[in-house]
Amino acid sequence: MPGVAAEVTVFGIPGCDQVRRARAWLRARGVPHAFHDVRADGLPPQALARWLRHLPWDALLNRRGTTWRMLPAERKAAVVDQASAVEAIVAEPTLLKRPVVEAGSRLLVGFSEAAFESAFGAAADPEPV
Repeated sequence: MPGVAAEVTVFGIPGCDQVRRARAWLRARGVPHAFHDVRADGLPPQALARWLRHLPWDALLNRRGTTWRMLPAERKAAVVDQASAVEAIVAEPTLLKRPVVEAGSRLLVGFSEAAFESAFGAAADPEPV
């Protein structure tokens, strides 16, 4: 498959709709991947640091999810820069926008069929559901 690294890792939580869609898309096209559950397994600080070298902090912070909405107003107001966002995401890994997909030098945040096709190609026709 052109452009696909030997190792693909999907970071997220199993119950997230976008994570499920991303994983189903990869499976249907035969893209081998590992899954890292950020809630159960934690979020490796080195992974977050790696992502922040390529993306702005606010691209990784999920302000639309339940975890963000449940935070006290003063905690939300304190997230104003990369350091405070990292602190919040490390403390509450479900504040991470999901999924984050690492595929070699490629990094995808969220699920978009067009972005996944661009990153992984259309190696195989999707299996019927």
